[in-house]
Amino acid sequence: MVSGKEEQMKTKTIHRTIRRSAGEKIFDVFNICFMILLMIICIYPFWYVICASFSKASLLMGHPGILFKPLGFTTEAYKKVFSDSRIWIGYANTIFYVVAGTLINLVMTVLGAYFLSRKDVPGQKVITVLIMFTMYFSGGLIPQFLNIQQLGLYDTRLAILLPGAVSTFNLIIMRTAMASIDISLEESARLDGANHFTILSRIMVPLTKPTMAVLVLYYGVGHWNSWFSAMIYLDDHNKEPLQLVIRQILILSSGLSGMGDSDTELIAESIKYATIVVATVPILVLYPFLQKYFVKGMMVGSVKG
Repeated sequence: MVSGKEEQMKTKTIHRTIRRSAGEKIFDVFNICFMILLMIICIYPFWYVICASFSKASLLMGHPGILFKPLGFTTEAYKKVFSDSRIWIGYANTIFYVVAGTLINLVMTVLGAYFLSRKDVPGQKVITVLIMFTMYFSGGLIPQFLNIQQLGLYDTRLAILLPGAVSTFNLIIMRTAMASIDISLEESARLDGANHFTILSRIMVPLTKPTMAVLVLYYGVGHWNSWFSAMIYLDDHNKEPLQLVIRQILILSSGLSGMGDSDTELIAESIKYATIVVATVPILVLYPFLQKYFVKGMMVGSVKG
Protein backbone atom coordinates (compact mmCIF):
# COMPACT_ATOMS: atom_id res chain seq x y z
CA MET A 1 0.00 0.00 0.00
CA VAL A 2 1.28 3.45 -0.94
CA SER A 3 0.94 6.04 1.78
CA GLY A 4 -0.56 9.46 1.22
CA LYS A 5 2.81 11.20 1.67
CA GLU A 6 4.41 9.01 -1.03
CA GLU A 7 1.61 9.83 -3.47
CA GLN A 8 2.06 13.55 -2.79
CA MET A 9 5.81 13.25 -3.40
CA LYS A 10 5.19 11.46 -6.71
CA THR A 11 2.69 14.13 -7.77
CA LYS A 12 5.18 16.92 -6.97
CA THR A 13 7.92 15.10 -8.90
CA ILE A 14 5.67 14.77 -11.96
CA HIS A 15 4.77 18.48 -11.83
CA ARG A 16 8.45 19.41 -11.61
CA THR A 17 9.41 17.26 -14.62
CA ILE A 18 6.72 18.85 -16.83
CA ARG A 19 8.23 22.02 -18.24
CA ARG A 20 6.01 24.58 -19.86
CA SER A 21 6.99 26.07 -23.18
CA ALA A 22 7.54 29.78 -23.78
CA GLY A 23 4.31 29.93 -25.79
CA GLU A 24 2.30 28.56 -22.86
CA LYS A 25 3.83 31.10 -20.49
CA ILE A 26 3.09 33.97 -22.89
CA PHE A 27 -0.48 32.73 -23.28
CA ASP A 28 -0.95 32.58 -19.48
CA VAL A 29 0.33 36.15 -19.08
CA PHE A 30 -1.92 37.38 -21.88
CA ASN A 31 -4.90 35.47 -20.46
CA ILE A 32 -4.38 36.89 -16.96
CA CYS A 33 -4.05 40.45 -18.28
CA PHE A 34 -7.14 40.04 -20.45
CA MET A 35 -9.23 38.69 -17.56
CA ILE A 36 -8.09 41.52 -15.27
CA LEU A 37 -9.03 44.07 -17.95
CA LEU A 38 -12.40 42.38 -18.47
CA MET A 39 -13.03 42.37 -14.72
CA ILE A 40 -12.27 46.11 -14.51
CA ILE A 41 -14.59 46.83 -17.44
CA CYS A 42 -17.41 44.91 -15.75
CA ILE A 43 -16.92 46.23 -12.22
CA TYR A 44 -16.08 49.89 -12.84
CA PRO A 45 -19.56 51.07 -14.00
CA PHE A 46 -21.11 49.79 -10.79
CA TRP A 47 -18.25 51.23 -8.75
CA TYR A 48 -18.82 54.60 -10.43
CA VAL A 49 -22.50 54.51 -9.48
CA ILE A 50 -21.63 53.68 -5.86
CA CYS A 51 -19.10 56.52 -5.66
CA ALA A 52 -21.52 58.94 -7.32
CA SER A 53 -24.31 58.01 -4.90
CA PHE A 54 -22.13 58.98 -1.92
CA SER A 55 -20.75 62.13 -3.56
CA LYS A 56 -21.94 65.67 -2.98
CA ALA A 57 -24.16 66.62 -5.88
CA SER A 58 -22.51 70.02 -6.39
CA LEU A 59 -19.08 68.42 -6.78
CA LEU A 60 -20.41 65.55 -8.88
CA MET A 61 -22.06 67.84 -11.42
CA GLY A 62 -18.75 69.60 -12.00
CA HIS A 63 -16.74 66.38 -12.37
CA PRO A 64 -17.16 64.97 -15.91
CA GLY A 65 -14.27 62.49 -15.82
CA ILE A 66 -13.55 59.10 -14.30
CA LEU A 67 -14.55 58.65 -10.67
CA PHE A 68 -12.56 56.42 -8.30
CA LYS A 69 -13.84 57.66 -4.93
CA PRO A 70 -16.75 59.73 -3.60
CA LEU A 71 -16.41 63.49 -4.02
CA GLY A 72 -17.17 64.81 -0.55
CA PHE A 73 -18.74 61.85 1.25
CA THR A 74 -22.44 62.29 2.06
CA THR A 75 -25.48 60.06 2.59
CA GLU A 76 -28.06 62.73 1.85
CA ALA A 77 -29.28 60.99 -1.30
CA TYR A 78 -29.94 57.74 0.58
CA LYS A 79 -31.82 59.61 3.30
CA LYS A 80 -34.12 61.09 0.68
CA VAL A 81 -34.61 57.73 -1.05
CA PHE A 82 -35.38 55.78 2.13
CA SER A 83 -37.66 58.53 3.43
CA ASP A 84 -40.00 57.69 0.56
CA SER A 85 -42.52 55.12 1.81
CA ARG A 86 -42.92 53.75 -1.71
CA ILE A 87 -39.40 52.28 -1.50
CA TRP A 88 -40.27 50.16 1.54
CA ILE A 89 -43.58 49.04 0.02
CA GLY A 90 -41.73 48.16 -3.17
CA TYR A 91 -39.13 46.20 -1.21
CA ALA A 92 -41.80 44.18 0.59
CA ASN A 93 -43.64 43.45 -2.67
CA THR A 94 -40.46 42.48 -4.49
CA ILE A 95 -39.34 40.11 -1.73
CA PHE A 96 -42.77 38.47 -1.86
CA TYR A 97 -42.64 38.15 -5.65
CA VAL A 98 -39.10 36.75 -5.54
CA VAL A 99 -39.79 34.16 -2.82
CA ALA A 100 -43.27 33.08 -3.96
CA GLY A 101 -42.44 33.29 -7.65
CA THR A 102 -39.20 31.31 -7.36
CA LEU A 103 -40.96 28.64 -5.28
CA ILE A 104 -43.69 28.29 -7.91
CA ASN A 105 -41.08 28.24 -10.68
CA LEU A 106 -39.06 25.48 -9.01
CA VAL A 107 -42.06 23.26 -8.28
CA MET A 108 -43.43 23.56 -11.81
CA THR A 109 -40.01 23.17 -13.43
CA VAL A 110 -39.10 20.08 -11.39
CA LEU A 111 -42.46 18.40 -12.10
CA GLY A 112 -42.27 19.20 -15.80
CA ALA A 113 -38.62 18.12 -16.07
CA TYR A 114 -39.32 14.81 -14.34
CA PHE A 115 -42.16 14.09 -16.76
CA LEU A 116 -40.08 14.97 -19.83
CA SER A 117 -37.07 12.97 -18.62
CA ARG A 118 -39.11 9.72 -18.52
CA LYS A 119 -38.34 7.66 -21.63
CA ASP A 120 -41.40 5.44 -21.21
CA VAL A 121 -43.94 8.30 -21.47
CA PRO A 122 -46.08 8.07 -24.67
CA GLY A 123 -45.68 11.15 -26.88
CA GLN A 124 -42.82 12.52 -24.81
CA LYS A 125 -40.91 13.79 -27.85
CA VAL A 126 -43.97 15.50 -29.33
CA ILE A 127 -44.73 17.23 -26.02
CA THR A 128 -41.11 18.38 -25.75
CA VAL A 129 -41.25 19.89 -29.26
CA LEU A 130 -44.51 21.70 -28.45
CA ILE A 131 -43.00 23.12 -25.25
CA MET A 132 -39.87 24.25 -27.11
CA PHE A 133 -42.10 25.94 -29.70
CA THR A 134 -43.26 28.37 -27.00
CA MET A 135 -39.66 29.47 -26.46
CA TYR A 136 -39.52 31.00 -29.93
CA PHE A 137 -43.12 32.07 -30.57
CA SER A 138 -45.77 33.71 -28.38
CA GLY A 139 -49.24 35.13 -28.84
CA GLY A 140 -48.18 38.72 -28.22
CA LEU A 141 -48.89 41.26 -25.52
CA ILE A 142 -52.54 42.03 -26.33
CA PRO A 143 -53.75 38.38 -26.27
CA GLN A 144 -51.83 37.84 -23.03
CA PHE A 145 -53.44 40.92 -21.48
CA LEU A 146 -56.93 39.81 -22.56
CA ASN A 147 -56.25 36.34 -21.21
CA ILE A 148 -55.19 37.71 -17.81
CA GLN A 149 -58.23 40.00 -17.73
CA GLN A 150 -60.75 37.27 -18.60
CA LEU A 151 -59.26 34.89 -16.05
CA GLY A 152 -59.89 37.47 -13.34
CA LEU A 153 -56.20 37.91 -12.56
CA TYR A 154 -55.97 41.59 -13.52
CA ASP A 155 -54.67 43.79 -10.68
CA THR A 156 -53.84 40.77 -8.53
CA ARG A 157 -50.47 39.42 -7.40
CA LEU A 158 -51.16 36.17 -9.26
CA ALA A 159 -50.92 38.12 -12.52
CA ILE A 160 -47.22 38.58 -11.74
CA LEU A 161 -46.56 35.03 -10.54
CA LEU A 162 -48.54 32.66 -12.78
CA PRO A 163 -47.86 33.76 -16.40
CA GLY A 164 -44.14 33.06 -16.03
CA ALA A 165 -44.46 29.97 -13.84
CA VAL A 166 -42.22 27.92 -16.15
CA SER A 167 -39.28 29.01 -18.27
CA THR A 168 -38.76 26.71 -21.25
CA PHE A 169 -35.01 27.24 -21.20
CA ASN A 170 -34.75 26.38 -17.50
CA LEU A 171 -37.09 23.42 -17.99
CA ILE A 172 -34.73 21.99 -20.61
CA ILE A 173 -31.75 22.46 -18.27
CA MET A 174 -33.56 20.61 -15.47
CA ARG A 175 -34.74 17.88 -17.85
CA THR A 176 -31.15 17.31 -19.02
CA ALA A 177 -29.97 17.07 -15.41
CA MET A 178 -32.59 14.45 -14.53
CA ALA A 179 -32.03 12.49 -17.75
CA SER A 180 -28.30 12.21 -16.96
CA ILE A 181 -28.96 10.37 -13.67
CA ASP A 182 -28.12 6.67 -13.83
CA ILE A 183 -31.26 4.69 -14.64
CA SER A 184 -30.12 1.87 -12.30
CA LEU A 185 -30.94 4.07 -9.29
CA GLU A 186 -34.53 4.37 -10.43
CA GLU A 187 -34.78 0.68 -11.23
CA SER A 188 -33.48 -0.25 -7.78
CA ALA A 189 -35.99 2.07 -6.17
CA ARG A 190 -38.84 0.52 -8.17
CA LEU A 191 -37.80 -2.96 -7.02
CA ASP A 192 -38.14 -1.68 -3.45
CA GLY A 193 -41.67 -0.50 -4.20
CA ALA A 194 -41.00 3.21 -4.74
CA ASN A 195 -43.56 5.21 -6.71
CA HIS A 196 -42.98 8.28 -8.88
CA PHE A 197 -43.28 10.70 -5.98
CA THR A 198 -40.71 8.78 -3.93
CA ILE A 199 -38.29 8.60 -6.86
CA LEU A 200 -38.69 12.31 -7.52
CA SER A 201 -38.33 13.44 -3.90
CA ARG A 202 -35.63 11.02 -2.72
CA ILE A 203 -33.52 10.46 -5.84
CA MET A 204 -34.04 13.12 -8.49
CA VAL A 205 -34.28 16.22 -6.31
CA PRO A 206 -31.25 15.45 -4.05
CA LEU A 207 -29.06 14.61 -7.06
CA THR A 208 -30.03 17.76 -8.97
CA LYS A 209 -29.55 20.28 -6.15
CA PRO A 210 -26.67 22.08 -7.96
CA THR A 211 -28.90 22.59 -10.99
CA MET A 212 -31.76 23.73 -8.78
CA ALA A 213 -29.42 26.28 -7.17
CA VAL A 214 -28.67 27.69 -10.62
CA LEU A 215 -32.38 27.87 -11.41
CA VAL A 216 -33.01 29.66 -8.11
CA LEU A 217 -30.48 32.25 -9.22
CA TYR A 218 -32.02 32.58 -12.69
CA TYR A 219 -35.60 32.79 -11.48
CA GLY A 220 -34.76 35.00 -8.49
CA VAL A 221 -32.86 37.56 -10.56
CA GLY A 222 -35.63 37.52 -13.14
CA HIS A 223 -38.30 38.28 -10.53
CA TRP A 224 -36.14 40.92 -8.86
CA ASN A 225 -35.56 42.82 -12.11
CA SER A 226 -39.09 42.40 -13.45
CA TRP A 227 -41.19 45.55 -13.81
CA PHE A 228 -42.94 45.37 -17.20
CA SER A 229 -45.56 42.81 -16.13
CA ALA A 230 -46.40 44.89 -13.07
CA MET A 231 -46.78 48.00 -15.22
CA ILE A 232 -49.20 46.18 -17.54
CA TYR A 233 -51.24 44.09 -15.10
CA LEU A 234 -51.34 46.16 -11.88
CA ASP A 235 -53.33 49.29 -11.05
CA ASP A 236 -52.87 49.24 -7.29
CA HIS A 237 -49.67 51.11 -6.36
CA ASN A 238 -49.43 49.13 -3.13
CA LYS A 239 -48.72 45.97 -5.15
CA GLU A 240 -45.97 47.43 -7.33
CA PRO A 241 -42.48 45.86 -7.10
CA LEU A 242 -39.37 47.84 -6.26
CA GLN A 243 -38.15 48.09 -9.86
CA LEU A 244 -41.36 49.80 -10.98
CA VAL A 245 -41.21 52.21 -8.05
CA ILE A 246 -37.60 53.08 -8.86
CA ARG A 247 -38.49 53.50 -12.52
CA GLN A 248 -41.06 56.10 -11.51
CA ILE A 249 -38.53 57.84 -9.25
CA LEU A 250 -35.93 57.94 -12.04
CA ILE A 251 -38.47 59.37 -14.50
CA LEU A 252 -39.45 61.99 -11.93
CA SER A 253 -35.78 62.79 -11.28
CA SER A 254 -35.12 63.18 -15.01
CA GLY A 255 -38.06 65.56 -15.21
CA LEU A 256 -36.72 67.59 -12.30
CA SER A 257 -33.32 67.82 -14.00
CA GLY A 258 -34.83 69.79 -16.86
CA MET A 259 -36.66 72.37 -14.75
CA GLY A 260 -33.74 74.81 -14.69
CA ASP A 261 -33.59 75.06 -10.88
CA SER A 262 -29.99 74.28 -9.87
CA ASP A 263 -30.90 72.95 -6.40
CA THR A 264 -33.57 70.69 -7.87
CA GLU A 265 -31.16 69.38 -10.51
CA LEU A 266 -28.56 68.57 -7.85
CA ILE A 267 -31.08 66.63 -5.76
CA ALA A 268 -32.32 64.73 -8.82
CA GLU A 269 -28.78 63.75 -9.84
CA SER A 270 -27.97 62.33 -6.41
CA ILE A 271 -31.25 60.44 -6.10
CA LYS A 272 -30.72 58.86 -9.51
CA TYR A 273 -27.53 57.05 -8.46
CA ALA A 274 -28.77 56.18 -4.97
CA THR A 275 -31.88 54.45 -6.33
CA ILE A 276 -29.75 52.34 -8.68
CA VAL A 277 -27.62 51.13 -5.77
CA VAL A 278 -30.68 50.44 -3.62
CA ALA A 279 -32.17 48.28 -6.38
CA THR A 280 -28.98 46.40 -7.28
CA VAL A 281 -27.06 45.59 -4.10
CA PRO A 282 -29.57 43.21 -2.42
CA ILE A 283 -29.69 40.75 -5.32
CA LEU A 284 -25.88 40.75 -5.53
CA VAL A 285 -25.78 39.36 -1.99
CA LEU A 286 -27.39 36.16 -3.32
CA TYR A 287 -24.52 35.34 -5.69
CA PRO A 288 -21.83 34.30 -3.15
CA PHE A 289 -24.14 31.73 -1.57
CA LEU A 290 -24.97 30.06 -4.90
CA GLN A 291 -21.68 30.56 -6.73
CA LYS A 292 -20.21 27.21 -5.64
CA TYR A 293 -23.15 25.39 -7.25
CA PHE A 294 -23.18 27.49 -10.42
CA VAL A 295 -20.42 25.79 -12.42
CA LYS A 296 -21.49 22.29 -11.40
CA GLY A 297 -25.11 23.01 -12.26
CA MET A 298 -24.33 24.60 -15.62
CA MET A 299 -21.99 21.78 -16.70
CA VAL A 300 -24.72 19.15 -16.41
CA GLY A 301 -24.95 16.96 -19.48
CA SER A 302 -21.51 17.96 -20.75
CA VAL A 303 -19.03 15.45 -22.11
CA LYS A 304 -16.96 14.00 -19.31
CA GLY A 305 -13.66 12.25 -19.79
